[in-house]
Amino acid sequence: MAVYKKKWYKIWKLTIFVLALQAKICKMQKNRRSITMKFALAKQTLLDGLNKVAGVVSTRPSMPILSNVLLEAADGVLKLTTTNMELTILAKVPCNVETPGAITLPAKKLQSIIREMRDGEVSLETKGAIATIRCNRAQFKLNGLSAEEFPSLPVFKEAREFKVPQAMLNRGFRYTEFAISNDGTRYILNGIYTCFQDGKLTLVATDGRRLALFENELEFPESQQVAIDLPSRAVAEVHRLLGDAGDVMVRITANQASFDFGDTLLVTKLIDGNYPNYRQVIPSRRNERIIMSAAELNETVRRVSLLSAEKANTVRFRFSPGVMEVQSSAANLGEANEEMPIDYDGREIAITFNADFILAPLKAVGDGEVALDLIDSSSPGVMRVADEFLYVLMPMHLS
Repeated sequence: MAVYKKKWYKIWKLTIFVLALQAKICKMQKNRRSITMKFALAKQTLLDGLNKVAGVVSTRPSMPILSNVLLEAADGVLKLTTTNMELTILAKVPCNVETPGAITLPAKKLQSIIREMRDGEVSLETKGAIATIRCNRAQFKLNGLSAEEFPSLPVFKEAREFKVPQAMLNRGFRYTEFAISNDGTRYILNGIYTCFQDGKLTLVATDGRRLALFENELEFPESQQVAIDLPSRAVAEVHRLLGDAGDVMVRITANQASFDFGDTLLVTKLIDGNYPNYRQVIPSRRNERIIMSAAELNETVRRVSLLSAEKANTVRFRFSPGVMEVQSSAANLGEANEEMPIDYDGREIAITFNADFILAPLKAVGDGEVALDLIDSSSPGVMRVADEFLYVLMPMHLS
């Protein structure tokens, strides 16, 4: 009898163990089935992708989903997309995908979490609308929204295409972006007028008091000619992505444009309206031309403008053979004066400009020489760099 009880006890114990093991296996399978997405990648790789797309996210979006970044993992690639309905950015980074899927998570918060993590591999898995993020010994659970709610990427059909060297577009934006108007009542000027015409890429920006123009030769079929107005926000984001090597593929439709860098895609709506005839404000003649070092002129104006009147911020230039004199004064501060030797043998001429409006193009030019073309003390001045940059500046009249 004792032997029978002992045998029965062993069978009962084994049965309990098997049932517990089955329950554990079922739980593991259930958890595995509930994982809707799982991937892993280096922390810096994920952070670089988030940094590319986070700039578009609005702090006060019209819809909650627009605060989120769309994460799509499949085929060894993680796609990160953000949009504000005017501008959309998609970045691709390599990752190890265990379970393909998609989710949207708060973009700024996710960026902050990844930034603060120690270097190492980041794993992210989702169960429903909750993402668990792990790196080293840190773990975060972040609530998200369904990927199905995220706006779809704009589709380009019958678009004009242009392959533009990144270095050229980078330089063109640097030479023109500072002259974009921020006057909300003249919305057509709140961007860069971009022309693909006559075998040239032409970029123009103006705020009514100055005009910056960049022009360079570019090969494209004559049938592809087009002119668009790129919003300033799009210009800033594209400029941030541009480098000095490789090409960017520009595609243009009736109301939107895209910039494809291969691993990053930016899509923007265009400004609707007729850009003013900028050619008519460019002086057709000059009486004097002064060649100067851009860096020396920049330093001189910056020093002298320290004592210019804050509201007008004016500096007065006086050109005479062999020398340029720069002056400024403010009633409550004092005055400043500096001379700079120049290669000039023309007649004496004096003209006054806003210091900031002189410094902005000089900062973009950097080293090298600039030519300043003048007619007289009351007509617009024109700054030129080689054959690609032209800057028209209205003089200021002092009482």
